[in-house]
Amino acid sequence: MIAVIGAGIVGSLIAREINKYIEDVYIFEANNRIAAGVTKGNSAIIHGGYDDEPGSVRAEFCYRGNKLYDEISQELSVEVKRVGSHVVALNEDDLKAIDELEERAIQNGVKEYEILDKAELLKMEPNLNENALRSLYCPIAAITEPWETVIQAAKSVEINGGKVLKNKKLVEVKKKDNKFELFFEDGSSYIADLVINAAGLYADEVAKLFGDEVPYIFPRKGEYILLGKDVKYVNSVIFPTPSKITKGCLVMPTVDGGYLAGPTAQNIKSKKDLSTTQEGLLEVREKSLSLVPTLDFSRNVVKTFAGLRPETKEKDFHIDVGGGNVIHVSGIRSPGLTAAPAIAKYVVEYLIQEKLHINLEKRKNYINHIEKVPHLVDEDYDYWERVIQEDPDAGEMICYCNKITKKEIKEAIKNGARTLDDVKFITRASFGECQGSFCVPKILKIISEETGLKPEEVLQNEEGSWIIDSEVRMI
Repeated sequence: MIAVIGAGIVGSLIAREINKYIEDVYIFEANNRIAAGVTKGNSAIIHGGYDDEPGSVRAEFCYRGNKLYDEISQELSVEVKRVGSHVVALNEDDLKAIDELEERAIQNGVKEYEILDKAELLKMEPNLNENALRSLYCPIAAITEPWETVIQAAKSVEINGGKVLKNKKLVEVKKKDNKFELFFEDGSSYIADLVINAAGLYADEVAKLFGDEVPYIFPRKGEYILLGKDVKYVNSVIFPTPSKITKGCLVMPTVDGGYLAGPTAQNIKSKKDLSTTQEGLLEVREKSLSLVPTLDFSRNVVKTFAGLRPETKEKDFHIDVGGGNVIHVSGIRSPGLTAAPAIAKYVVEYLIQEKLHINLEKRKNYINHIEKVPHLVDEDYDYWERVIQEDPDAGEMICYCNKITKKEIKEAIKNGARTLDDVKFITRASFGECQGSFCVPKILKIISEETGLKPEEVLQNEEGSWIIDSEVRMI
């Protein structure tokens, strides 16, 4: 059995890649749902590969990973929109930074970029600061929804004979006859022939359980503001020139039609601190307005949130074999989402086969293409009408913001959704402008009816995140 610790974007894609060769692949996730950590709270950008320091591990995988996302999109039925990105120069110092980024692009082998003058830039992005002087434009930069890729990759593993196990926090490891016995907090244990440590923020702690040392990970918090869909602000991802710490506070469209501003970059101590702060959100407002002055934070804000990314003093990925048949994929900070498909192939094709000398042969019965449950509002009305005739639940709208039907929510529950966030990330219900103000009670009731859980047992996400604490009348 091959064990993958962590069901984020990196762990899920590694598990899927291994599963092309070996059926017996298990993903162990400490949370009660997948994609609940670093993957959930980031900018969701597939970067162009021009920013990372030449010679770094990040640079090795970023551009290659970007190229693989067309394949990922087709095979896993996930949205990847190549909207392009601009790094915008607002002053003379910024112009020097643009020149440095161009040199990095050349060294990193990135061919898909242009240097645009002011007229060309403002023609493409008319709402930018009128003081903008120039940009480095990268047409292959893209946006996606990382959790959607994880959900589909995990589904692929299960369809192809593997397992995805949640609420599995690894607490102890024993080596046994060249294998590992893995002990989990819930009292269960499993024997693994090979282990991939892709535990995100906790990868350094997991490595110690195997007796290995990887670079120490500390969390870096980024705060964001999500704006609604009723005003069009930008067409592409808009970056300021980067600093030594961060790519900067950006403005970008989201896959579902909204707009995102952020993030900040603050080193913190707790790996669980997802709070937003007055100071952080003020910083997001000020820096994003310097790029796009038309942003309306007085009426157009949908939500604020924060995400954590795993940072190390080395500021680079650590991807290598540990003691025995264990591989540590650690310190996967930005551009981890972009690099993930390339990292997956490297782990399987080089570390497992070349470095660990484990011969693998591709399975003939592997199912490569994974369908996604259709979002009915995206279908033509004739098709939708036929579905309603077969199942009246397809005609009952539950989430009006994103137009999600009862049928879609019941389908998500059938496929394993048990919490409100499960339903949210699978269907987009409660992701819209009202943030669940109108649909959450209905979703809670549907989960209760379909699963047999009492309404007070239905959680928002993790243990303790109850919505109601006693029996109530459900309408």
